[in-house]
Amino acid sequence: MPRYLVQRNFGRVDDEHMKIRSTRSTELIDNQFTDIVWEHSHVVATPDGDVKTFCIYRSPSEELVHEHAEALGGHTIEVIFEIGGDVEPDDFRKH
Repeated sequence: MPRYLVQRNFGRVDDEHMKIRSTRSTELIDNQFTDIVWEHSHVVATPDGDVKTFCIYRSPSEELVHEHAEALGGHTIEVIFEIGGDVEPDDFRKH
């Protein structure tokens, strides 16, 4: 199944807001968007104090990821990329 990297900007929010959003996202995936798998997310703070997330999803289509984001409401997807593959340092070490 294709994998997608999804970038969102949440602005200036606290941990409680992020917990509520993440719980809602999980509920949507468990009940309505059962073909989507949320693998993990990286949460970063920008120099100006905004919170951004970079999330990895497995989904049959990019469109379905967008539909999930719309159902979640607010904090729409800024950028989405289909992941072409992964590399790790061990891939380049001589064994």
